[in-house]
Amino acid sequence: MSWYDSAVFYHIYPLGLCGCAHENDGRAVPGAFAKLDAWAAHAGEIGCNAIYIGPLFESGSHGYDTVDYRRVDRRLGTNEEFAAWVAACHQRGQKVIVDGVFNHVGRDFFAFRDLKERREGSAYRDWFCDVNFWGNNEYNDGFSYANWGGHNLLVKLNQRNPAVQQYHFNTVRFWVEQFDIDGIRLDAADVLDFGFMQNLRSFTEGLKPDFWLLGEVIHGDYSRWANPATLHSVTNYELHKGLWSGHNDHNYFEIAHTMRRLQGLCGETRLYTFSDNHDVERLPNKLRSRAHIRHIAILVYTLWGIPSIYYGSEFGIEGKKEWGSDWPLRPCLELADFENAAEENPVTSVYAALGRLKADEPALTYGRPQELLLTTERYAFARVLDGRALVTVLNNADAPARLELPLPVPADEAEDLLADCAGSEAVAARVENGRLIVELPGNYGTLLGLGR
Repeated sequence: MSWYDSAVFYHIYPLGLCGCAHENDGRAVPGAFAKLDAWAAHAGEIGCNAIYIGPLFESGSHGYDTVDYRRVDRRLGTNEEFAAWVAACHQRGQKVIVDGVFNHVGRDFFAFRDLKERREGSAYRDWFCDVNFWGNNEYNDGFSYANWGGHNLLVKLNQRNPAVQQYHFNTVRFWVEQFDIDGIRLDAADVLDFGFMQNLRSFTEGLKPDFWLLGEVIHGDYSRWANPATLHSVTNYELHKGLWSGHNDHNYFEIAHTMRRLQGLCGETRLYTFSDNHDVERLPNKLRSRAHIRHIAILVYTLWGIPSIYYGSEFGIEGKKEWGSDWPLRPCLELADFENAAEENPVTSVYAALGRLKADEPALTYGRPQELLLTTERYAFARVLDGRALVTVLNNADAPARLELPLPVPADEAEDLLADCAGSEAVAARVENGRLIVELPGNYGTLLGLGR
């Protein structure tokens, strides 16, 4: 199996974590990569064997208006510092993927500057979509062009242009040769050209073994993007929505139906599973009951997929969009402020325990999912492999619940694998007359081990 099948990702938005200026002032934050190394080491301590870091390359503001694909954003440091950081991650056994913002560029990208200067005479006029020299825009360029999301700050590239494709491929080769990255998260993959993505897949397969391509996709049939010819995986926004709304609405049918639907569409493909990220509000700001953060953490690790943690979410921090800005979702944090969290913070403790179990229990990666119980307020399923079963049991109601489940594997007793976490409550679990009987407190969930 490939490394990404058993990966647990830690997602870092570096410009935010390091407290960089929101507009690129050309000044580096002192010690940014030392700080990023400390956070990557922390991620390893809670079981994350892969890092998704991005956006990373030179931009004018938030990182997605790329100016130079082949230079690390000077607010963070230098190419040499990033290469050393990747090497340190690899030394710890962590893979590294970066943002590939290939759909659009910032207005200071060299080819767009040339277009503004030379207009019809620019050698790069066909690098961009829908350039209209009879139009204009708020920058008074004297022409208009296609953009991303209605923002003329983000100029859409023509990925069908062979020269643009080759430029991107040369960039990826540069990233591998200079930094030894292990994959790319394709920003805005839902609007990228399919031919471009297929050619990128072919190119990277010959560039580095097990190079991983993840696409940012919100809605739709994910198998259009995640398949043997295009990308390896996509961001599972459909499940992300179900994770928090299924608990707020006391409706586990939403989560279970989502998983059935996605399995029907995507088969064995493992989608990238997350509870929050740099574009969506943190769980504490979306959940009616913060007790359900534990439930969602368990689901992220035990449902079929590739689990990930967005930096700070393992501490249960808040993050809410304000005045249309995403920066509150991308805060500057200091590890020292969360000292001893793994022992004392119930959210951190359960994430750390799940990380250990993911490493120690092959069933959490390779085990077949088997649904055992589904009601609006109770959900139980197993991951089964070679006579071993890891059983997720959840209760989202205020009242205690008694679950009577079929045994997924022969067993004489059940072990609560999260009993030692901070904030854990007593769970009665026993095997009786060939059934698994579980008594859960209200608004509580855990993971049980059965069999050898």
